[in-house]
Amino acid sequence: MARILIVEDEQRIASFIAKGLKAEGHATTEVADGQVGLDHALSGEFDLMVLDIGLPRLSGFDVLDQLRAQGSRMPVIVLTARDSVTDTVSALDSGADDYMSKPFRFAELLARVRARLRQPVDGSGPDGDVLTVGDVQLDVRTRAVLQAGREVDLSAREFRLAEIFFRNPGQVLSREQLLDLVWGYDFDPGSNVVDVYVGYLRKKLGAGVVTTVRGVGYRCG
Repeated sequence: MARILIVEDEQRIASFIAKGLKAEGHATTEVADGQVGLDHALSGEFDLMVLDIGLPRLSGFDVLDQLRAQGSRMPVIVLTARDSVTDTVSALDSGADDYMSKPFRFAELLARVRARLRQPVDGSGPDGDVLTVGDVQLDVRTRAVLQAGREVDLSAREFRLAEIFFRNPGQVLSREQLLDLVWGYDFDPGSNVVDVYVGYLRKKLGAGVVTTVRGVGYRCG
């Protein structure tokens, strides 16, 4: 059983989601205010959050920004009527694990909840708050990054990709695995988004931090 926080100001939708999740054996808490949702999320009492964007007091974007800024890695699925590419990218870059637009099918939401709850990034690999590969250090609590003692600024998506590599040093990760773990939903198989973001990491952290395994994927360390 997972403890799931639903931050949604449309009571009908919140109740519908809660009812479905409870039927699957999960415990749910529903709040309709962004600030209250953030307070609940930071309590450490929940395993996952379903988050709307258009909320009173704090928007979903603000909730995400503050949640990640304070070091929380709780999985977040954004569920909103906003379906533009700009909104999708903004939510993912702010630290969302997945993004669904309304109207939605509950079966699909449930599948994404299951995927987020079992994602290995939060439970596998080296323990501890600071991950080190070569001369690069990632503090997963403060989200600070140091390369040879120099502070490096990574976007939320870049940090998440780097964290997956650093938690699995020496392991070859395919593009498909990285798409699932970092972006959390299906891209066109021909998408080069993984290659683009690996390029960003190499520019910021050093060319040798991630190596290409031709025909397979990427390896860190």
